[in-house]
Amino acid sequence: MSIGRSIFTRKMNHPDSTRLNKAISDSGYCSRREADSLIEKGRVTVNGNKSGLGDRVMPGDEVRVDGKLITENDTQVYIMLNKPVGITCTTDTRFDDNVIDFVNHPERIFPIGRLDKPSEGLLLLTNEGDIVNKILRAGNKHEKEYIVKVDRHVTDDFVKRMGSGIPILDTITKRCEVERISRFEFRIVLVQGLNRQIRRMCEYLGYEVVALKRIRIMNLELGNLPVGEWRNLTENELKILKASVADSDNQPKTYQKFEKSTEVKRTEKRTDLKNNTLRKTEGKRRRGRE
Repeated sequence: MSIGRSIFTRKMNHPDSTRLNKAISDSGYCSRREADSLIEKGRVTVNGNKSGLGDRVMPGDEVRVDGKLITENDTQVYIMLNKPVGITCTTDTRFDDNVIDFVNHPERIFPIGRLDKPSEGLLLLTNEGDIVNKILRAGNKHEKEYIVKVDRHVTDDFVKRMGSGIPILDTITKRCEVERISRFEFRIVLVQGLNRQIRRMCEYLGYEVVALKRIRIMNLELGNLPVGEWRNLTENELKILKASVADSDNQPKTYQKFEKSTEVKRTEKRTDLKNNTLRKTEGKRRRGRE
């Protein structure tokens, strides 16, 4: 056994040791998932040695990312942003439209979850990495509420099917609360956060999302916060938020694989054909108007 591996084994068994990804996340540098990515890419060192996934660190260990020393986080930051359309939920400042430069907060922060670039509304940002998965993981059943505008009339059948579960991304979406609020708008409450979930659900039913706005995450409501502005969470908001996730699992999100049945495959094929027909019809109408 090498000296490095011997030290690693001792840290594994030491009660004061902490997983490296958690230590980086707790510093406010990034989330645990992003820390794992940095470790995998060989960009993290501990006491001058390149680290690996699953490594643990002790108090006093020198952790660096790209040569920059990671220090303990002394100031907790939780802010609410009314994200405008066109801003990307990434911490990569090489992108001109990244949310970090847009907010321009003095502390190093990162978003809890994402909102698509074409979407707007409530986005939480923090420097506390341990809370991210607790809020996002579907199994913890933490609600996120949206107002969605689509290109066709919202029918009773649409509302029923959206709320009952839609097969997308090799899984079936969890049952959710859906309510029509006007001819072209509906309200939906999710506990999942699948990639472009609402847009994909609508597309499956032959609808296109025109506008999407998140108005609530758990106990936090967007209220009248102007688009493009942010504020710190109040003491009471933060207290309720932390109490709500106190018993939540902070393991990364996992979803049960869904094996499509023959009937589901047939339904998807019929839906694709219907959508293609609608697009062709709309194209002819537009050309006729031109």
